[in-house]
Amino acid sequence: VANLTFTVPLTDAHKVEKTLAPVLATLGGAQVAIHENIAKLSVVGVGMKTHSGVAATLFTALAAAAVNIELISTSEIKISVIIDKTRADEAARVVHKAFELEKL
Repeated sequence: VANLTFTVPLTDAHKVEKTLAPVLATLGGAQVAIHENIAKLSVVGVGMKTHSGVAATLFTALAAAAVNIELISTSEIKISVIIDKTRADEAARVVHKAFELEKL
């Protein structure tokens, strides 16, 4: 395994680190990196199975606002991105606008 990434509430980060310690000991050179200044932004909907272009709309909106994506995770009904915490509010606004959610 090259990298394994998951998100937990910051309040649980050190508990998770302690829990993972025995597993990491069996993986020579493995380590935990805790990133505190990040935010997760997700686009969720069952319609993503049938509507193409959701990822493109999300990524285009964030790129236009110069919001750097650190990590991307996808499932059948959700796309999540990890971004800088200081840009989270702006990112949510531009994505909201890109998907025309104000019209709902």
